[in-house]
Amino acid sequence: MARQGKSHVGFSLLLLLAMILAATGGFAVQYYISKPDIETDTDFVDGPADQYEYIFTRLAHNYPNLHTWQGHTWDTDYPKADRLFLQGVLRWTNIQARRQEQVLRPLSPQLFAFPFVYAVEPGYLHLSEEEAARLREYLLRGGFLVVDDFHGTREWQNFEAQIRKVFPDRPIQEVELSDPIFHCFFDIEQKIQVPGLQFLYSGHLYEQDGFIPHWRAIYDDDHRIMVMINFNMDLGDAWEWSDFPQYPEFYTSYAYRLGVNYLVYAMTH
Repeated sequence: MARQGKSHVGFSLLLLLAMILAATGGFAVQYYISKPDIETDTDFVDGPADQYEYIFTRLAHNYPNLHTWQGHTWDTDYPKADRLFLQGVLRWTNIQARRQEQVLRPLSPQLFAFPFVYAVEPGYLHLSEEEAARLREYLLRGGFLVVDDFHGTREWQNFEAQIRKVFPDRPIQEVELSDPIFHCFFDIEQKIQVPGLQFLYSGHLYEQDGFIPHWRAIYDDDHRIMVMINFNMDLGDAWEWSDFPQYPEFYTSYAYRLGVNYLVYAMTH
């Protein structure tokens, strides 16, 4: 029993070290390219946008009252999660996807060139009225927003208040498994809560009081999903840690299938 205890402690220390290295950029350096100055950057490291059918686009949003090391949360799991997800897109589909993500602010003039936008930690999202109006126009004109990695009552309340600035009159609805978004590429036949890396040391699929996962959406008048809401789950961690042996492949593969379906849906609806 003592030997097992030491083994458990040893694994916990190794896991903690891996997480620290990941947070500081020392883990998986091969995926890191210096983060762009998102205020001014318009260059594509891997070539101009018109060479590609799909570019993974991450929304850089602010939360002015957040006191963290970086002062924002939009770049959680960035850029490793984005790059590893794109490797899956290139492996499983014939989509001509760029291997590098693009980062945009809500008011970027480039926003309308990208049909798919991904935002993490929307529990800390804060939109100005101008940003909300720009997102509303983007979504009504055919854009598609995926939000991911937020948990529990408090974070939901903040997200709901912010997305109501974008669509004050449109309901947020549960997405049924029969919806085309679950069948447009892979057939997804069950809803599975995808945990963050914390699952490895806590043993819990959930965070905070976010016990039950929800797939929710805001639809347009033609019943096209404009905002896909992944609540009480963390697809980004499943992509980011897909090369970490201790993170279960079961959750990684499910998160990849969801992500591929989302981008195919965005390109075809």
